[in-house]
Amino acid sequence: MSTSNGTTSVPTATFTDAGFVAPAESDILTGALADLNSAMGGNLNTDISTPQGQIATSFTAALGDAYAQILAVLNGVDPSRASGRLQDAIGNIYFLSRKGATSTVVTVVCAGVPSVVIPEGTLIQDSAGYRYSADGAITIDETGKGTGTFTCTTSGAIACAANSVSTYQTISGLTSVSNPSAGVEGSDEEGRVAFEKRRSASVAMNSVNVLDAIASNVGEVDGVTSVYAVDNPTSAAATVGGVSIDAYGLFVCVNGGTDEDVALAILEKKPPGCPYVGTTSVTVTDPNRKYTTPPSYVVKFTRATATATYFNVTIRSGVDVPSTATASIQAAVLAAFDDDDNATIGGILYSSAYYTAVAAVGSWVTIIEITIGTAASPTGFVADFDIDQIPTLDASDITVTVS
Repeated sequence: MSTSNGTTSVPTATFTDAGFVAPAESDILTGALADLNSAMGGNLNTDISTPQGQIATSFTAALGDAYAQILAVLNGVDPSRASGRLQDAIGNIYFLSRKGATSTVVTVVCAGVPSVVIPEGTLIQDSAGYRYSADGAITIDETGKGTGTFTCTTSGAIACAANSVSTYQTISGLTSVSNPSAGVEGSDEEGRVAFEKRRSASVAMNSVNVLDAIASNVGEVDGVTSVYAVDNPTSAAATVGGVSIDAYGLFVCVNGGTDEDVALAILEKKPPGCPYVGTTSVTVTDPNRKYTTPPSYVVKFTRATATATYFNVTIRSGVDVPSTATASIQAAVLAAFDDDDNATIGGILYSSAYYTAVAAVGSWVTIIEITIGTAASPTGFVADFDIDQIPTLDASDITVTVS
């Protein structure tokens, strides 16, 4: 109860071991009305439709908003809850900035005259007119083919369907290009969850000679969307995640980024004496300024192979199932795939993770079964990818069956 000494019936916020606790707005309103009633000598009509009720309501809204802002600021200093500018500020402590939109990366087979080298930066295009730049030089072998990755010159979530690319820039000896699998779709500006995962992983980036440091450093390379790093600590070759790794070898698989930038990022964190394992070789000069004649190293790593993912969605038939059912379900699965954190190099995808997205398409959806795999007409519920593969998904590989 309010008195002349300045006390109030409005409850106060508190700091506890659990953090900042604000009173409920209903309690704030009750206290404000009690204060007004006391100030007016009692027997005041405290209905909120009255002028005094409106004053108390406005006071409650203003105080409640102030408490919400305090809570937002306090949550903003917690890395697991921060967002927006406050999350950017936490990132600055680690010398990290939020990544802008990433670009779609597509694996391309170049056909032409043997021994012809397709230079890094060579442009091709897809059926929608988007252009893609070669991440590194590609040499056409004796079979008349050479495989490499191309990155879209336009950032964002741009779909590149299978068999949709063609030549754009004329290169002597290059006759055609094709992409047997869909591209690994890019993304919009890095979101809150993705930024926090990268910040957490970056803690290891300040070290050297550890796999987390190598993976984090490569992950910071402009254009890189996924990376996998592993070593073989034994004295004999070993198969890890479907890939043979030489004795004591270091294997790094990456999607996106130029060859030179990726190789330098690996060199900066790799332990000395550990041999590289990979299908891409790049000569890197040590950038340390203390050298008068800096040494050069041949760094090896592997470009992730885009591997098609197949879905079979079976729903129950009914009079309310629309003619657009297939297209709607395909769009939902594609969207869920883009948000699936497991859709990365060496990932494991689960069909159960897609039930919610499909069910949300409409009330007419009754799911009988969703299967997934790396071959057409999948019958399983789990899709495993080797550590040199990255899953891709094309709408044409999503089969919808109404039965």
